[in-house]
Amino acid sequence: MAIPIVVSLVMPLTAMVPPAGAAVPRANGDWPTWQGDRLGSRYNPAEHTITPANVGGLKLKWAFAYPKEAGTPRSQPAVSGGTVYFGGPDGKMYARDARTGGARWTFDLTTVGTGGTQVQDGPAVSGGRVYFGDIRGYLYAVDRRTGRLDWVTRLDATPGAVVTSSPIVFDGRVYVGVSSGENVAGKDHACCTFRGHLDALDARTGKVAWRYYTVPKPKQDGTWPNGLPRYAPSGGGVWSSPAVDPETHTVYVGTGQNYTGSGGHFDSVLALDTRTGRARWTRKMTDVDTWRAECGSQDPADQKYCPNLPDGTALDFDLGAAPNLFTVGGRRLVGIGQKVGVYHVLDARTGKAVWRRQLSTPMPNGGLSGIQWGSSYDGHRLYVATYMADPGTLFALDPATGHVLWQAPSPADGCTTGGAAKYPDICQRGFTPAVTTTPGLVWEGGMDGKMRAYSADTGRVLWSYDTMRDVQGVNGLPGRGGALSGGGGAVVSHGLLYTQTGYAFTPYPNDRGSALMVFGR
Repeated sequence: MAIPIVVSLVMPLTAMVPPAGAAVPRANGDWPTWQGDRLGSRYNPAEHTITPANVGGLKLKWAFAYPKEAGTPRSQPAVSGGTVYFGGPDGKMYARDARTGGARWTFDLTTVGTGGTQVQDGPAVSGGRVYFGDIRGYLYAVDRRTGRLDWVTRLDATPGAVVTSSPIVFDGRVYVGVSSGENVAGKDHACCTFRGHLDALDARTGKVAWRYYTVPKPKQDGTWPNGLPRYAPSGGGVWSSPAVDPETHTVYVGTGQNYTGSGGHFDSVLALDTRTGRARWTRKMTDVDTWRAECGSQDPADQKYCPNLPDGTALDFDLGAAPNLFTVGGRRLVGIGQKVGVYHVLDARTGKAVWRRQLSTPMPNGGLSGIQWGSSYDGHRLYVATYMADPGTLFALDPATGHVLWQAPSPADGCTTGGAAKYPDICQRGFTPAVTTTPGLVWEGGMDGKMRAYSADTGRVLWSYDTMRDVQGVNGLPGRGGALSGGGGAVVSHGLLYTQTGYAFTPYPNDRGSALMVFGR
């Protein structure tokens, strides 16, 4: 299907584009943010302990188990200064010794506001603080040494507002997006009043410096069939983590679909001035896309609550994946995956398309077959994974042209071996997490519960571990893995691999809690 692209040039970007370099160097080997670095590379160039020659010797070193009633984890860890920081589905942020799992501190989010909560984004460690959000729309800053709360800001009080976007810190500010589950609240909800936004906050105080809304303010636009008010436009949530070009002071991020109406920067890439929040350019990837939960129902009574369904525009083709910034031939580019299955590469200065590659076929009324989370760039190749694409596939692409250098489908034996073999009616061959790279290696986990390391040169599997097994957590709780967690990916730092396992979209029976697992040689 053709995907129309619309570009809106708002303000010229005149700063000099840096000549080369894929990533902000991290000579100490830490992994302090979801992206790994400001450019969104998800690549750790300083990791030399685990190599293609010895990766086959990785073994489980320690695990951390969550209470079984807590749900499943999505918070990708951050590693900095010998400590690993990660959020739990039990409403806590944990700091543990990175090598042993020994306790440093625990921060309980339920001491703020009311009601239960979870951490679904990955923390960012910067300037003596750890920054992270929750599913109630709060952003927190705690002391990295003690876990003491420095400040908390509620970014959005609209019902269903969530922070799944992992923050990034640059030039004294924290940049983070806000999205919402209001469009899945059911037909008895007066959908919808939420509008997505990207915020810049003072890193020291939590005060909002600027906010960029993705859609205009919603107004009542008639009623739903049950008589409840209908509001539009709405949606355009920012699910993913931003990337920052420090040379041009530009922050890049993708947006989600509309919930109602058709206005605003939905399914778009935004390029904003980090200092003012003004748009340098925006680029829309899907011409029309308005979706709420009832669009997936086969009941005609439910479909009356699906906006624009007769037009075939209920697509759910978010740009929920995080962008990558990289340089080819002296030209700065921004790449981003979309749930329609396309990886787009744009000129980072103008937003004009450079190339696009269709990597999977869209599923009807939804983008679960496409590119869900993040991709990686190691200075040589782009690595992109598709989700439930029958099967999900890991690709290596030429960053200059998009040419497929190799592709590795989810292994055929993933659902017939290990723990997943017990559940043939549930197991699917798909790639859940964001992709991660280290020199010579690509790291990607599957819906079949296997964590794998691939050769960056050939795509051959060099190591695999079935996480769908019982473990004893260093915190005294029993755990068991499952599908590798979405929303983030593997973290490889100082010779250790960290991965969350037990993702919600594959409901393997579990009488134990899900787990963080840590591997080393």
